[in-house]
Amino acid sequence: MAGPIRVVVAKPGLDGHDRGAKVVARALRDAGMEVIYTGLHQTPEQIVEAAIQEDADGIGLSILSGAHMTLCAKVLELLKERDALDISVFVGGIIPEGDFPELDRLGVARIFTPGATTQDIVEWVRANVGAKESVAES
Repeated sequence: MAGPIRVVVAKPGLDGHDRGAKVVARALRDAGMEVIYTGLHQTPEQIVEAAIQEDADGIGLSILSGAHMTLCAKVLELLKERDALDISVFVGGIIPEGDFPELDRLGVARIFTPGATTQDIVEWVRANVGAKESVAES
């Protein structure tokens, strides 16, 4: 049986507001997931490297800077280069609805905007991240 879902929570770019990322990281941890929080000001390269090194099932990006299009595209490009597109990428932050179709096209699995509850995020991650997990037979 595989272990718990492993999620890297990351703050890419120059945005220094990490309270939301920490709240989500704690909610995922409290729900029984293994969470690796990378801290502030991470590059897409650092985030992807951490996810691969930690054998993560998902990457949660917290972006409030407005640079979500560039940062998400780069993270997904790097995952593709490393043959790691099995790692789900989900994003939270201030993201205009008009950007949703392009983010979806890039491969972002889910977008959480202000107002999403930690319970919504936990339930989505539990249902959609960690396909590597197997169910033990009893």
